[in-house]
Amino acid sequence: SMSFLGELKRRNVVRVAIAYAVVAWLLLQVADVVLGNIGAPAWLFRAILLVLFIGFPLALIFAWAFEMTPEGVKKEKDVDRAVSITQHTGRNIDWTDNGQRTIAVLPFINMSDDSEQEYFSDGLSEDILNLLAQIPELRVTSRTSAFSFKGKDATITEIGRTLSVEHVLEGSVRRSGDTIRITAQLINVSTDTLVWSKPWDRSFADVFVIQDEIAESVVGALKVQLFGEAPRSGTTSPEAYALYLQSKALTAQFTAAGFLQAEAVVRRVLEIDCTYVPAWLQLALIYADGSFAGAWHPHEGCPKSRAAVMEALRLDADNAQAHVALSRIARDYDYDLETARNEQEIAVTLAPHDPDVLRSAARIALIDGDFAESIRLHKEREILDPVSWGPKLGLGRNYFRLGRLDEAKSAYAEAHELLPTGAGINFRLGTVMLVSGDLDDALLQMNKEPRDGYRLAGRAMVFHAMGDNGSAATELEKLIAIGDRWTYEIAQVHAYLGNLDESFRWLHRAIDRRDSSLSLMTGDPFLDNLRDDPRLDELLERLGRKVP
Repeated sequence: SMSFLGELKRRNVVRVAIAYAVVAWLLLQVADVVLGNIGAPAWLFRAILLVLFIGFPLALIFAWAFEMTPEGVKKEKDVDRAVSITQHTGRNIDWTDNGQRTIAVLPFINMSDDSEQEYFSDGLSEDILNLLAQIPELRVTSRTSAFSFKGKDATITEIGRTLSVEHVLEGSVRRSGDTIRITAQLINVSTDTLVWSKPWDRSFADVFVIQDEIAESVVGALKVQLFGEAPRSGTTSPEAYALYLQSKALTAQFTAAGFLQAEAVVRRVLEIDCTYVPAWLQLALIYADGSFAGAWHPHEGCPKSRAAVMEALRLDADNAQAHVALSRIARDYDYDLETARNEQEIAVTLAPHDPDVLRSAARIALIDGDFAESIRLHKEREILDPVSWGPKLGLGRNYFRLGRLDEAKSAYAEAHELLPTGAGINFRLGTVMLVSGDLDDALLQMNKEPRDGYRLAGRAMVFHAMGDNGSAATELEKLIAIGDRWTYEIAQVHAYLGNLDESFRWLHRAIDRRDSSLSLMTGDPFLDNLRDDPRLDELLERLGRKVP
């Protein structure tokens, strides 16, 4: 049950009250001056004051009883809490007050003779994007969505409309030996006009100064009133920076081999400059994601990831990404949810609109079984990252757990459209069809799944539902034979087939090897057969979860 004050805040009544008071005060100031100048009778000013006074409670009643939804104004009681957008509406009221501007940074074009330099132009664009994203008065589209237009023939107007932004920053980079030429231009989407354009011809060592100047120029051109200090690039030597960007490009492959190469390259960066915070964070991410992708066993990768994060925090205690990384290690490796929540709260305070911070918060909400909150956070991510499969996948998972199967299916279908090769997306679409009873369609999706572990687990469960237990057992044997990186999925299949002893055995093995899929266990319908088993309490205690 939500407190009365909490409910006032949720329905934006407090925000409406503040906004109304500000606007009313401004109107009265203007009326006072104008009416005085034209010699209007005194009762006219009193009448305006009375109208504004009467309007105040009416505005509050309207805010309490009604909600703005994408389909128009609805009565608050008719809006499903889990799909309520009061958070966004409230944020919009705030953003309008703050005059928050919206911008997307497109990947700068590589104009160097060497096509190998692509990693450099991409990395530079991403760093400018990250720099602008640190300005609270700007809403910056996240990298995944902004970079999704790379190599596509889309106009600025189309890009701006798809990303819901007022402005787009684009440019080009030509790097030749020790010199660099960067051109940047800011475009107004609605008028398709150039707001500002500038070339920089400098020595390569000035790359960070140029990034800062581009950010300052954007802030100036958009007339953004900064309430705090303008953010600054982290600086290092040109050689270290080029290697750092190379390491990021290798990480983006998301393969075991790519992570091992990326580790070697970022180690060279740290040999040149052991104080470069982004390199320590990059190393922490390489070990965390590399453990997931099979480059290291989690017992080797996660402690190394923690050591790198601690070094980043020693150099920069207020780094939101470092706190998110610590939260993730506490959540998926230590099974210490209290620390995970504390680190997450610090990250939210430091960077409330960062997509990684929102994603991490949404996963903790899912673990806690607060699916409505997890949905709200993924929807907020979706605003920052409108053409990325990540938020859609997150929404699908929550709808699936709430039994809202049509919404789950369409969210997963959208994710699949944005990333057709996406590992696990066909499997998840198949699970929705399986639970819906569309077994032929479910099998079709499972057969299309590119990752073997998901494909075998999915086929085993669908065959079981079809009554073909022989085929189900064969698929499960194949799944067990491909190794222990699929411990959670093996436990899912055993639970679904009714082999409860085996399911618990594999879930404990999943805990032993720190299978990160365990953070998706809350509300997983394929584990329903375990819900009334007394052994579940012991398992949840090992995971640091509160036992009901």
